[in-house]
Amino acid sequence: MSARSITELLADAAARTPDAIFLRMAEGELTYAETEQLVARTAGGLQRVGVRAGEPVVLLMHNSLDQVVCWFALARLGAVHVPVNTALVGTALVHVFRVTGARLAIVDSELLPGLLAVRSSLDDLQQLVVRGVHPVDEVQAISLDAVQAATPIAPVTVGELDPATVLFTSGTTGPSKGCVLSHRYLVRQAELHATNLGLRQDDVLYAPFPLFHIDAATLTVCAALSVGGVAAIGRRFSASRFWEEVRRFDASVFNFLGATLTMLWKQPPTPGDRDHRVRLAWGVPMPSWQREWERRFDIPLYELYGLTDAGIPAYDHLDGPKPTGSCGRVIDEYEVVIVDDIGRPVPADTVGEITVRGREPGLVMNEYWAMPEATAAALRDGRIHTGDLGRLDAHGFLYFEGRKKDAIRRRGENISAFEVEQVLLAHPEIVEAAAIGVASELTEQDVKVCVVLRGESTLTYEDIHEHCVATAPKFMVPRYIEIVSSLPKTPTQKIEKFRLQAQPLTDATWDAEARKPVQPQST
Repeated sequence: MSARSITELLADAAARTPDAIFLRMAEGELTYAETEQLVARTAGGLQRVGVRAGEPVVLLMHNSLDQVVCWFALARLGAVHVPVNTALVGTALVHVFRVTGARLAIVDSELLPGLLAVRSSLDDLQQLVVRGVHPVDEVQAISLDAVQAATPIAPVTVGELDPATVLFTSGTTGPSKGCVLSHRYLVRQAELHATNLGLRQDDVLYAPFPLFHIDAATLTVCAALSVGGVAAIGRRFSASRFWEEVRRFDASVFNFLGATLTMLWKQPPTPGDRDHRVRLAWGVPMPSWQREWERRFDIPLYELYGLTDAGIPAYDHLDGPKPTGSCGRVIDEYEVVIVDDIGRPVPADTVGEITVRGREPGLVMNEYWAMPEATAAALRDGRIHTGDLGRLDAHGFLYFEGRKKDAIRRRGENISAFEVEQVLLAHPEIVEAAAIGVASELTEQDVKVCVVLRGESTLTYEDIHEHCVATAPKFMVPRYIEIVSSLPKTPTQKIEKFRLQAQPLTDATWDAEARKPVQPQST
């Protein structure tokens, strides 16, 4: 039988293998027993400053051993762990605090100035616990060191479906929403992930992504915990330092996300490309050059489909077939149905919205915290309506076709921005790409793409356009092209398209129809 919570998982692991390493980060390591003891003391300190079961506590912290310890301490108390994107400032940061109504926050000292800048707008925030040195005379706060010096406490009994964590969506298209995840969600997603990827006790699971994201938190830390392995968390993704960190952490499994796989692939080959002990990597999206990547780095790549709101309902088979373009087969614990615009199921191999239902309790989010209208829009008839477009074949293999809100309407055609981006990324000198719709003088929209090139590339606008003409249907060929040095992204490497859409045409945008840059008056 599954444990009821990550608190039970940790206690069991600490009893079975107390001296085995659980957490590995740049600043050091913690064994299972050391983690259990430090979590118990931290929970005691947080209880002493008034943290109660059921209340949300915000963590504004960079990846660290302390962040994981604070997370597990809150779980031990039955409080609700709310890790926040460390890049948030101003109104975006205020939004998270106002939505949660958090009374207490645990903050890294280097992130404290951003929080203090908006504290006058945070009516509910009463108490700060600060990790690191902070100006005592200017800030009334409790030191995390003092909190962690408290007397250990026993765990509070929690219900399996009680809220454990609130993970906020990236907010790439609008205000972020807080996905309320139960104790059972954390445990079962970890167990299912371990089962479907064949994770083992001797594995070191490495993630270079932030702990406010499901990949590093639930699918790395909790997954490692579920098999008694090691969770190795990097501070942030860096293409130039990635393989060095893989070797230093002794990683056997890692995950990729967004453009990270592309960035690794498009670095020049080196003799060290196979100098590692990684036995598999998993993530999204899977590139068209998967087999070449696998041969170069001697690592098999596995795809899955999922989102924080709905968990991970589809995985590649480790040894079974994978049809071209599929992102995995729906696992037995889930039901996935593709529906049309009014919610009716569509036939096999027909594109529609992906909807997800767990066949057991707690496999999808409970709700969006304090957002009943958004919850009602996403959770209908017991199903999560993901906003993703996809299709299912007759054998249960799922194919991702893009985001409903990421479609471009051009001259009667619905164009998937995702498909346009895949055309561009197939070019060996294009590292990243983002496609957006811009207003057309013919009504509807034209396609604009922003691309990032390899550092040494001499690719021209004309070259990019010719590549698209040669490899894409005519209606998908972009009219506007802009070469940029970088794309705006969230810390989890998702492209913030709303920033690109805020300035759709600039002096640097090339117009394929006019064969020249757009004029200033066109912006």
